[in-house]
Amino acid sequence: MAETTELIVGSEPWRLTVPADRALALAHAPVAAPTVPPRQLVHDALEKPFDGQGLRRALTPDDRVTVVIDPRLPHLAAMLAEVLRHLGSAGVGPGAVTVVSPPDAPQTWIDELPDEFADVTAETHDPADPKKLAYLATTKGGRRLYLNRSLVDADVAVLLTGRRFDPHSGYAGAEAAVFPALSNEEARAALAGEFTVRDPQFTEGEASEAAWLLGTPFLVQVIEGTGDTIQEVVAGLLDTAADGVRRQDARWRATVESEPDTVIAAISGSPAHLSFLDLAKALVTAARVVKKGGRIGLLTTAAPDLGPGAQVLRALDGPAGARKRLAHEKPDDWADAAFWAAAAKRASLFLASGYPDDVVEELFATPIHAPSEAQRLIDTGGTVLLIPDAHKTTVTVK
Repeated sequence: MAETTELIVGSEPWRLTVPADRALALAHAPVAAPTVPPRQLVHDALEKPFDGQGLRRALTPDDRVTVVIDPRLPHLAAMLAEVLRHLGSAGVGPGAVTVVSPPDAPQTWIDELPDEFADVTAETHDPADPKKLAYLATTKGGRRLYLNRSLVDADVAVLLTGRRFDPHSGYAGAEAAVFPALSNEEARAALAGEFTVRDPQFTEGEASEAAWLLGTPFLVQVIEGTGDTIQEVVAGLLDTAADGVRRQDARWRATVESEPDTVIAAISGSPAHLSFLDLAKALVTAARVVKKGGRIGLLTTAAPDLGPGAQVLRALDGPAGARKRLAHEKPDDWADAAFWAAAAKRASLFLASGYPDDVVEELFATPIHAPSEAQRLIDTGGTVLLIPDAHKTTVTVK
């Protein structure tokens, strides 16, 4: 008997039917939907940190505090406001706080922040401006570490960031939000090609070392839920980084019994929070498990900006030469484009998105526009795996 499933694409349900004898199940830990708003999750995490080491006791009214944020987080302004209220309860007013975001990040959070925090200083990190950088230390590997000056000079650093699977560090957020995100151009360029398409793993590398050299910043690790929801917040000192990783895994790691012939990967939530890397991560999540030569349907409503790496792909006749060309060009979005090309080499791609059809075709995919076309992919035959929120998920074959 066939089973009909609703995959949320953007904010709309796509109803897809898979015959029971061809459906593969996505196995993961049971998950309950969040029952409190994001700001309350942050409040509760700050009041009861994971390691029992509260932020308030580390603060004095004379402290200068730098808060590093992740502008791609949904509900960022509400969560940041809760952090600022917590700082205020220790006597640190908005005028003593600098909020630092990574380069080229959207700044919509500024307009959404309550007026009571108008005196907060907002800064976008500029890796090319020596005046905005400060030498911190030399790492064990011999790298001279230059980081954002506001962060280095702060009495207390707070990292309000989202945990995500990441091609460079395994897990984005927390320590990875410091290095290389807030380092100089030289370090960022040197590390641009250091990524893997394999299943992400957590390792304590230079990012962890850089965070320790800062003097153990306070972490507020945000675990996203489905769509634009926030599942959980883990707060505490740097030792709790691994706890944030475990909670990310508990929410977003899954397994499947065997390689499917077809994977339908959906992306839900506001397109405003999505990047081309999110789309590429969804494709690679599917490519890691699909049979070689199989089919991947990626369903999204987004059309995020295409960086220089994506433009390299568009200029190629197919994904076969992408690796060499990207290594030569070394674009900022090297990993994004490499992920996309790796998926296209593994399987036939079908894409529902906000891009024009000609752009989709230049990205080695066949455009689709409606649930009926995704259903035809399923009806082609073979086993089928459906992956909701594929950009947040990582799947392995048992």
